[in-house]
Amino acid sequence: MGYQYKFSKILQLKEREKEETQSLYAEAAKTFEKAAEKLYWLLKKKEELIDFQEVKMASGFAIHEIQHYQQFVSNLEQTISYQQQIVMNARSRMQWCAQQLKEKNIEVKKYEKIKEKDVQRFNECLRMNEAMQMDEISAIQFMNRGK
Repeated sequence: MGYQYKFSKILQLKEREKEETQSLYAEAAKTFEKAAEKLYWLLKKKEELIDFQEVKMASGFAIHEIQHYQQFVSNLEQTISYQQQIVMNARSRMQWCAQQLKEKNIEVKKYEKIKEKDVQRFNECLRMNEAMQMDEISAIQFMNRGK
């Protein structure tokens, strides 16, 4: 008599859901990382541009060039602001996916724990049956010796 776990299909389903959630989390983390990296480079570019502009201001340059650089910095700040929103959204999605993954892990652990306890009960029943059979065999052998 082999062991058959009564919730095996559910456990398989939960494990598949967990794997799908893991891939969604990995994808969300990758998206967040790319967005954050892009924001970093935009901020670095802005900083370099401001430093360059300060050096030029010290050496002196034309007003139309100053206006040009100010317009460029202004456009860059708008791009940075937009990218910050993208990063915040990506972070929120990644955190949501992490929470979903945590919940799926908990569900799988619950079913694994149920299976573990069920296997223990099954093995205990087998041991009890074997002990009963051994007692019966011993009793039969004892009775046959007496004859």
